[in-house]
Amino acid sequence: MRTLSMPLIVAALLTGCSQTPDPTPTPQDSGVPQQDSGVPPEDSGVPPDDAGVPPDDAGVPPDDAGVPPEDPLPTGPPVPQGPPNVPEFDPAFPGQTRVPAIQTQTPIQVTEIASGFRNPWAIAFLPDQRMLVTEKPTGSLYIVTPQGAKSPAVAGLPSVDGRGQGGLLDVEVGPDYAQSQLIYWTYSEPRQGGNGLAVARAKLVDGAQPRVEDVQVIFRMMPTLESTLHSGGRMVFTPDGKLFVTLGERSILAGRVQARELNSHFGKVVRINPDGSVPQDNPYVNTEGAKPEIWSVGHRNVLSAALDSQNRLWTVEMGPRGGDELNRPEAGKDYGWPTIGYGEEYSGAPIHESPRGPGMEQPVYYWDPVISPSGMTIYSGSLFPEWRNNIFIGGLSSQALVRLMMRNDRVVGEEHLLKDLGVRIREVVQGPDGALYLLTDATNGKLLKVTPR
Repeated sequence: MRTLSMPLIVAALLTGCSQTPDPTPTPQDSGVPQQDSGVPPEDSGVPPDDAGVPPDDAGVPPDDAGVPPEDPLPTGPPVPQGPPNVPEFDPAFPGQTRVPAIQTQTPIQVTEIASGFRNPWAIAFLPDQRMLVTEKPTGSLYIVTPQGAKSPAVAGLPSVDGRGQGGLLDVEVGPDYAQSQLIYWTYSEPRQGGNGLAVARAKLVDGAQPRVEDVQVIFRMMPTLESTLHSGGRMVFTPDGKLFVTLGERSILAGRVQARELNSHFGKVVRINPDGSVPQDNPYVNTEGAKPEIWSVGHRNVLSAALDSQNRLWTVEMGPRGGDELNRPEAGKDYGWPTIGYGEEYSGAPIHESPRGPGMEQPVYYWDPVISPSGMTIYSGSLFPEWRNNIFIGGLSSQALVRLMMRNDRVVGEEHLLKDLGVRIREVVQGPDGALYLLTDATNGKLLKVTPR
């Protein structure tokens, strides 16, 4: 393993918004521009503008407020980021964007554990601290030791549509893994007439030649559509055994217009049982014509998801040019895409008449210009006491590990770490040891570990 020691990168200069993608498809590393919709893809470096909403009880400080009440709030200028793409849209409340920049006091080091992954997407820890790592375009899954030894590709996974933003995406270890050996993954499933996100589970058979057995597809995004963009794909298990899955709206106009429709899975967060059945307390179970798996609607492309210390779901979603959003999706609520939001088309054409609308939620926080969010974790470890209950988000175009300090469900400070590495950060998870583990999005992607120096 190679270790790079460094002082913590403090409020590094954020480049602002990425260049507007060319209308024609670009190589995978640079992001895939949106086809037909005029809106950049999630990987493209331009964040989403989804209309998320701070929860109704946002003024009540949760256990995971992130900053002790006795500590003063951060003050000063925000992280440098350039002018907004849509300056005419003002935030709905103070602190909804561009909060003061903060600085981690603990020196950190970054250790390279393994490399040679082709555009890796997700990490999940097995009980013995080995890691499952997915490769997006190849559909390959690997087992990696804490020392960096990599297994042969796990055999038995179904084929994927690896074009564009598709492929093998998230992976999670089942909550009953010790008994069942079940693992779960999301992937872009090739289908007659197009493709769609699917969730599968199978028994992991460990060994020198690992494989999965008894593969079951437990959820399929419907309808089927021909698009290589905006599948979503993050999964989060809850302590009561339910599974959240985030879904994109496929980017092209035929999908985008379905993001707020209850008869489509596009642009939704869904909630299912581990076998794919529908929890009977889902908000639309008794709504005629609605997909019963739906938890919340009006999302663009949710690529970040994590639970806080109160086991509440938080997400970050990609928007068009301007308007990446932090949300706390609640049952039965409408987060507004594509009707409201804080961004615009890549062409500069407007999408929204207003960033606010009746019956639609506001984001807890938004970025304009963008960070291009991906993986996400809410820190609960002891290695970095000052980070406890802070939100960490992988940044693609921003090439940063984005840290958000929280109080009373609001963002009060922001920091962009690891800017000097110059890498697109696809995944961030907290390991059992309290370190942060990252994946870089590149044809020679790396697995990195962040610890105190």
